[in-house]
Amino acid sequence: MTVRRLGHTIGALARSCHLGPTLAVTALTTALALGVGADARTCALICAAILTGQLSVGWSNDWIDAARDAAVGRQDKPIVGGSISTATVRTAALIALACCVPLSLATGWRAGIVHLAAVAAAWAYNLGLKSTAWSWAPYAFSFGLLPAFVALALPGHPWPAGWAVSAAALLGVGAHLANVVPDLDDDRSTGVRGLPHRLGGAGSSLLAPAVLLGATVLIVLGPVGSPSAAAWPGLAAATVIAVVGAVVALTRARSRVPFYLTIAVAAVNVLLLVGAGPRLV
Repeated sequence: MTVRRLGHTIGALARSCHLGPTLAVTALTTALALGVGADARTCALICAAILTGQLSVGWSNDWIDAARDAAVGRQDKPIVGGSISTATVRTAALIALACCVPLSLATGWRAGIVHLAAVAAAWAYNLGLKSTAWSWAPYAFSFGLLPAFVALALPGHPWPAGWAVSAAALLGVGAHLANVVPDLDDDRSTGVRGLPHRLGGAGSSLLAPAVLLGATVLIVLGPVGSPSAAAWPGLAAATVIAVVGAVVALTRARSRVPFYLTIAVAAVNVLLLVGAGPRLV
């Protein structure tokens, strides 16, 4: 393989792995590890385990959905556009998954099993749960386990606070709803009938910020002691953004503004969750 061809393949793999969400989840979890005081080795292992797990999930999504994406003409997908073969993406997904196993267990068997369970749930979504009314469950399960993965990798293997697990699970459900809304029509035409498809665009656009706002409340009010100085402004910002998103969703059914506002609420939650890291355990 020539250098030029190798670069082309690497670029196509980067586009196939859902790079934005992959990097976002990796950055969030690594930041949580730093926030709770994990040492450099543990942070590096957590980062590597999350990254390989997310890569396996992203690549498996494009590999498993290749025929469905082709049916609706998703030229933005490298497989459909002919930039890379389905076999190459499948191989990358399996290699990433194989790397994820030892990297996860290197953080400790407790933390490792928790993370591998989260990755398994994400694969289950790709393999079929996305087309059922339970499409939200793998997101709630996997995101909810991220604080547990981080906490169990610490000395003494503590279990994280209940508010952290619940808030992360709600963050996952909100992310699922927001992520699917732009592709509802394409998904429906290929037989995908997850929870967002059953709720419809307006319903999902209303529920997503509401769920994320619930996560915000848990992050602000859940930890023992008084909320931090940044907590109240964060809650106020999330509330305003969520309300504006709901109003737009009700008055402009085809607008993509609620989607972007939901992402903004999720970003506020991520910042608040990382800021609350010292009280995670």
